[in-house]
Amino acid sequence: MSRRGLLIILSSPSGAGKSTLARRLRDWDPSIRFSVSATTRTARPGEVDGSDYHFVSEAAFKSMVTKGEMLEHAHVFGNFYGSPKGPVSEAIEAGCDVLFDIDWQGAQQIQKSALASHVLSIFLLPPSISELRRRLESRGQDTDETIQRRMQKSWDEISHWDAYDYVLVNDDLDATEDKLKTIVTAERLRASQQPGVMEHARKLQSEFEEGGT
Repeated sequence: MSRRGLLIILSSPSGAGKSTLARRLRDWDPSIRFSVSATTRTARPGEVDGSDYHFVSEAAFKSMVTKGEMLEHAHVFGNFYGSPKGPVSEAIEAGCDVLFDIDWQGAQQIQKSALASHVLSIFLLPPSISELRRRLESRGQDTDETIQRRMQKSWDEISHWDAYDYVLVNDDLDATEDKLKTIVTAERLRASQQPGVMEHARKLQSEFEEGGT
């Protein structure tokens, strides 16, 4: 029986394991598509247009926003970022799930959009603030100043945990992965996501009525 796709939002403060779990989720089910954002920033070496980002001009980006073609958008460090609605709508109607790695502000915009009925939102919490800092420092990618800025932003992110459908404490990566898979599997079976089931139920009712049972 056919089903509609889910719009899966995965959010967390930096260092809580969001990117790793998003990658594992797609390894588990390669049919899950990753939403490719549009941005006005210049492509970095090695980035491919249409794969890493849709690189567009500021005028083109603002036009998309005005026309209602963005599910969510934001202005970050001098550049615009957003999620085009068209590809997501097409994927959902084709029965494909689309994964979003966005912050709480983007999540709120999508939860208020025309595709809200297909949204599955999940927030990841770290086991402790000290562990969150340890994970950021262990990456060896950021300066102390950047880590401190990420930690300050984490407070704002964590304060919005209760705006999500599900909240997972990522104290064990493998266990959290299993829970994430369980959630996605269950949400795919929501009645609203299964038009085939609704049609089947109506067919059964018609059979009863026609047979006089």
